[in-house]
Amino acid sequence: MQPAAQFRKVDVDEYDENKFVDEQEEAVEQQGPDSLEVDTLIRQGDMLSAFHAALRNPPVNMKNQAVKERAQAIVLKVLTSFKSSEIEQAVKSLDRNGVDLLMKYIYKGFEKPTENSSAILLQWHEKALAVGGVGCIVRVLTARKTV
Repeated sequence: MQPAAQFRKVDVDEYDENKFVDEQEEAVEQQGPDSLEVDTLIRQGDMLSAFHAALRNPPVNMKNQAVKERAQAIVLKVLTSFKSSEIEQAVKSLDRNGVDLLMKYIYKGFEKPTENSSAILLQWHEKALAVGGVGCIVRVLTARKTV
């Protein structure tokens, strides 16, 4: 009778591939970029460090829309602060995932344009496309997790 008792302790639903589990892993490290750090770096003129700081800790797993909008505003502020001649160097300093993340922010910026942001975002898009290729666009447009 021992095997029958073990059988009853097995949770069959644990092995069901159609069972939906809502991800509650909104970790502290994904609260978005640190706006104070980014602002300080912009004031110091260290645009490349501000760029990398803005792309750090993206809120991709967040469901809180306010956090995502705050992160988008920080990234957009950095992107608009760059000189046109420095954009290519900044994009080339990113790895493949970084270029994909940048492209996500660029497309998010296209959704809600502000004054003169579309022209600047198009410059960034051109450089990101040159570095990441068409695959970068495909990965961003098909990604389920957004910024």
